[in-house]
Amino acid sequence: MAQVYVSIGSNIDREKNSKAAIAELQQRFGVLQLSNIYEAESVGYQGENYYNFVAGFHTDLPVGELSKVLKQIEVDYGRQPNTPIKAGRIIDIDILTYDDLVGLIDGVDLPRGEITKNAYVLLPLSEVAGDDVHPLTHKTYSQLWSEYDTTKQRLWTVEL
Repeated sequence: MAQVYVSIGSNIDREKNSKAAIAELQQRFGVLQLSNIYEAESVGYQGENYYNFVAGFHTDLPVGELSKVLKQIEVDYGRQPNTPIKAGRIIDIDILTYDDLVGLIDGVDLPRGEITKNAYVLLPLSEVAGDDVHPLTHKTYSQLWSEYDTTKQRLWTVEL
């Protein structure tokens, strides 16, 4: 079974959709490792603040099938498949890592580039996989977070 980490984000009906994403992932994959939930300002456009967090789980699904399942969850909750990148999200679920795979696999770029670029991905990932090593930087996610310039993006924990 592969160890997978996914990022989850929502800025439309955030609490409801974040809870729904957790429930869907638990139903499909069982026990989840969950980070804290963070509120963060939207990046790259003017929009409502997001709730962001990371979930870890094990799966037997290959990368491409997993990606299809996650995209179907998004659609099931009302996300339009061709929503522009710089637009609000009912729910957004992206594969961050799949074991230590590197490269474009079944249309999914692994590990996801946002890991090292965005605090709202790196901080929660460092909480659930802090001792794991990023397959390209060869640093742990905790190390990457300790080196991250936290002045670039504001985020704070929230309770659901």
